[in-house]
Amino acid sequence: MDAYLEEELYDLLTYCIQNPNASDYASKEDRVKEIGHELFADGGIDALENMYFSIEHRIREEISKDAKPYRSLWNNISNEWNY
Repeated sequence: MDAYLEEELYDLLTYCIQNPNASDYASKEDRVKEIGHELFADGGIDALENMYFSIEHRIREEISKDAKPYRSLWNNISNEWNY
């Protein structure tokens, strides 16, 4: 499951970073939030940390952009996740 979610999350964040004014931007952000909830339900805060660490580095390497601002989309999932 994580591999599919990682690919989907990568695609969504890459799209959001590259298309901040797209008409479907909000729906992409909503799906990012859903993925966070799915990850947390499956593996807790560790699952969130591990996934975002991987995605953040991948985005930096592959498209030379920063994914850190999107961490806050998962802020309401757990009190431990606060960015």
